[in-house]
Amino acid sequence: MTRQMNNNRFEDALECLIENGFDGMAQALQILLNEAMKIERSSSLRATPYQRTSDRRGYANGFKPKTINTRAGKITVSVPQTRNTNFYPSVLQKGVRSERALTLAMAEMYVQGVSTRKVTKVLEELCGLEVTSTQVSRATAELDTELSAWRERPLPACSYLILDARYEKVRMDGALVSCALLSAVGVGEDGKRRVLGCSVSLSEAETHWREFLKSLVGRGLTGLKFITSDDHAGLKAAREAVFPGVPWQRCQCHLQRNAQAYVPRQKMKAQVAADIRRIFNSENRIEADQRLKEFVRKYRKPAPKLTEWAEGNIPEGLTVFLLPEKHRKRMRTSNMLERLNKELSRRTRVATIFPNEESLLRLASAVLSEISDEWESGKVYLSMQDDDKIVNFDG
Repeated sequence: MTRQMNNNRFEDALECLIENGFDGMAQALQILLNEAMKIERSSSLRATPYQRTSDRRGYANGFKPKTINTRAGKITVSVPQTRNTNFYPSVLQKGVRSERALTLAMAEMYVQGVSTRKVTKVLEELCGLEVTSTQVSRATAELDTELSAWRERPLPACSYLILDARYEKVRMDGALVSCALLSAVGVGEDGKRRVLGCSVSLSEAETHWREFLKSLVGRGLTGLKFITSDDHAGLKAAREAVFPGVPWQRCQCHLQRNAQAYVPRQKMKAQVAADIRRIFNSENRIEADQRLKEFVRKYRKPAPKLTEWAEGNIPEGLTVFLLPEKHRKRMRTSNMLERLNKELSRRTRVATIFPNEESLLRLASAVLSEISDEWESGKVYLSMQDDDKIVNFDG
């Protein structure tokens, strides 16, 4: 009976497309979505309408209309309701956490009276202009519960940890301030990468980093063998306090950029960059140390400040030689976080200025959780068969 009904609805959708062409796309999508949601409700309840089973979990309780934006235009669907169980169709949730968070950031700005033409345009596209503080509060509470559960979820053991920080503008007491957004990515014993968490705060850098790293440990992060990050202010002390003895790799890309500030003449910069790359691309630590000595001898007279900087900083970018060779290329920089930052930037450019810390944390959590879901369901990032073979500096 159910299969026949499903077939009939599918035929209705096809007939709509045949008769109306692309003009019938919205109506066809409406039919299919309504049917898909009813099927999912039956699956959740473990019973079709009017069916009596011992496995039933809750009861069907009618429908509520909901207007949604789709690529085919606005459509109004009938969302199935239930009693004695929590149910909401996944088709209306999947892949939209970040869009919901961005919408709410815009809505909060609108409600707080900082609307601009840009904000208004986004609201028109995403949620209409009838935005009230009650609607925003209800929507933020629902999404915050979901994202808070993601940020507080238990963590698996991770061999490698990559850390990064970026800054966004947040409105605070009428002024614009830079707010630190910390993020952590781990590579687990299964070789897959996942976003471990994120944190937003206006607090002192070291305090913020320390609390963030302690929260990862509190959620179960163990088995750590290696950390990669830039040389952020406050991170060093926090990292040494929370993960004492864990080898640290300073991002080689950041080191390359930092070096250019100590090159006295423009025409020397390309050669200096090439010589530093030669150090980083060595076969082993012994060769890297030898090439660093050659670098210092070469530039001691023409660029004394560069050689002084190199002797004190470049060794921090050579810790990666502790790792198996096949892991070095991906763990010698924090570039793994490049896609995360690119996605975050794409969304934060729309918001421009966040109305508060919570709004920034909400959007960051939504974007990062969606990317993490993709990573965990995708391919292995690193083969961890040799992850226990941490070599010595003597090669």
